[in-house]
Amino acid sequence: GPLPDTAGEVEFFVTQYPASPVDGAALASLPRLRVLQALTAGTEHIADLVPDGVTLCSARGVHDAATAELAVGLMIASRRGLADFVRAQDRGEWAPSWRPALADSHVLIVGAGAIAQAIARRLAPFETTVAFVGRTARDGVRAAADLPDLLPSADVVVLIAPATEETRGMVDAAFLARMKPGALLVNVARGSLVDTDALVAALHSGRISAALDVTDPEPLPTGHPLWSAPNLLLTPHVGGPSEAFWPRAYALIAAQLTRFAAGEPLANVVPRDRP
Repeated sequence: GPLPDTAGEVEFFVTQYPASPVDGAALASLPRLRVLQALTAGTEHIADLVPDGVTLCSARGVHDAATAELAVGLMIASRRGLADFVRAQDRGEWAPSWRPALADSHVLIVGAGAIAQAIARRLAPFETTVAFVGRTARDGVRAAADLPDLLPSADVVVLIAPATEETRGMVDAAFLARMKPGALLVNVARGSLVDTDALVAALHSGRISAALDVTDPEPLPTGHPLWSAPNLLLTPHVGGPSEAFWPRAYALIAAQLTRFAAGEPLANVVPRDRP
């Protein structure tokens, strides 16, 4: 909507959630703007619109609980075939079947940030083994260059890496071909990480299955091949929207405003060269 009459006094701006298009011209018309606080963990949708001299902050930490919860839910639902049982219920059909378990699975998490760690903590009671892959190797984290060697042994591959030029299309035909037969791909990051055409082909081959909370394109248009792809569970980008979101969002905003008013360093500052 239109900016309020007091727009000329605004120094601290909080974006909407769920994320909606941000008017770059409107931001540039705030002469005293000093901080742009996003309510999303990723800021690639807004990074290029931030005026010079304005600090961009992400909502790192706000989405950890909800997104990790959904990631684990997608793993369980996909491995245990819950979507098939719901469809059978709709048909009034009793259709038991033998399914793979999450227990004893080897889970490879591509991404090693706060949400990745939250996923790993929630997987601990499920008797899984977990490994992380990050941009660079460090204690407990393998480098992205090691992915081809790690994929063949993973029962579940979870994507929770940021959307960057480096990660765009990283899950391509070669990546999918390296995955273990029967493995599950879970994407709770961004749709751009996956080559959609390559994924559709892999799903139709029956080698792997997938659970996607994000797609490319998004929202998924009517008639898109993903809607009818086999071996796929889709949710409409709902990793963040839950009752867990607002208490954590308000806590972050309050803490940031307190720091801002006191002239203290802000949390979650996004470097200008990386969204």
